[in-house]
Amino acid sequence: MNILILHRIPYRTAEYHRGIDHSRHEVTYFGTEAALATVPAGLRCRKVACHGTASVDEEARAWLGEPPAGVDRVIALAENDRLAAARLREWLGVAGPSAEQVMAARNKIGMKRAVAQAGLKVPRFLPLPDFLALRDAPPWRGKTILKPQSGAASEDVAVFDSTVATRAAVLGFCSGIPRLDALQAADACGEFEVEEYLDGPVLHFDGVAVGGRIVALTASRYLNTCLDYARGRPLGSMHIPLTDPVRRWVARVLESLALHDGCFHLEAIDHQGELAFIEIDNPVDVAQAVTTFELATGVHLPSVELKLMLGEDPGPALRRPPEAGAEPRWHGWFAVPGHHLGRTVHAGLGGIAMFRRSEAVLRWHELPAGAPLPERVSYQTQEVPLAGIVATAGPPQTQAWIESLFTALRWIPAPTVAASAAEDIDHELHAQA
Repeated sequence: MNILILHRIPYRTAEYHRGIDHSRHEVTYFGTEAALATVPAGLRCRKVACHGTASVDEEARAWLGEPPAGVDRVIALAENDRLAAARLREWLGVAGPSAEQVMAARNKIGMKRAVAQAGLKVPRFLPLPDFLALRDAPPWRGKTILKPQSGAASEDVAVFDSTVATRAAVLGFCSGIPRLDALQAADACGEFEVEEYLDGPVLHFDGVAVGGRIVALTASRYLNTCLDYARGRPLGSMHIPLTDPVRRWVARVLESLALHDGCFHLEAIDHQGELAFIEIDNPVDVAQAVTTFELATGVHLPSVELKLMLGEDPGPALRRPPEAGAEPRWHGWFAVPGHHLGRTVHAGLGGIAMFRRSEAVLRWHELPAGAPLPERVSYQTQEVPLAGIVATAGPPQTQAWIESLFTALRWIPAPTVAASAAEDIDHELHAQA
């Protein structure tokens, strides 16, 4: 087949060669020069650079020309490119999810409605226009989340102490969300929802479904939250034991959403001992999640996703290598953001020397002092000030290690660059995996 890949995430995150036989297929990577630079030099493929000045599907159309021909599949693993890939598929007339299907799969209101109809707990919610139009009080009064119906990385999300405060912030154009606070806010209201805030640990379940059956699954708990991360706090995640009731709950969620084939990242809140569904997404563009899942299960998520996209048997990608007989290890990952600092250049981190040398560390990437910081929320290992993966003898030890790191780390003031932070440390200690 002729395969067009809208290439945005670093190649090392997806390792496309593990899911696509480049000697059998004709593969074209379409992306910016920076993205294409991550594709291995010796890989049999074509690289086509776009300017990034228009949407990626518009630039791809211009490159393909009229009438387009010779493309059998259009693939995008990055969240930001999935809708563009769907529009290209429709234009080219090739197989794959349509724009309507992609939009429906990203719509948080649609997700919660479907899960609630299956009898599972969800936070109470309303589309923002319906919330503003209510004459009577909404079905809850307390803490409230305002967020896009379709979005990622907790961007454009705000939390208020009550529904009254939420209404006042939106109507007063002071929500803190630029799209809503602009003069054209009325046009943006339909893109947002309000949701009841539920207290409790935020969990996520990553896995693979094939033919309606869950064939690989892990359970994890966040340390801090994705919203905390968007606001500048470090984020961690650690694997926790799976129970049979949780497995059944995940299966019921997938069934309610008609998700029968593919990789998934399912988020929930453990609210007073009951799981409440939050949202579901695809986990294949977050490097740390991909790696820890493979360490725990032997399954490389992007490879499975790519096989399914190509209509090929994912079976080989799901066969776990034999266990070495060692004691099981419990994995976790961490990321320290830099988008919130208001700086263009990283000055370095202090307080972390002992953690660099820890035997628990499997992977450690520290951004060198003087490197550029991301302007927007990013989880990409090569863009954030610090990211890594650890393994310990149990979840409590993993939690303690990550939380100790978060407590110890400190930002070096912008005018000063410490020599100890001037190196780019990117160790992959596979012997400890």
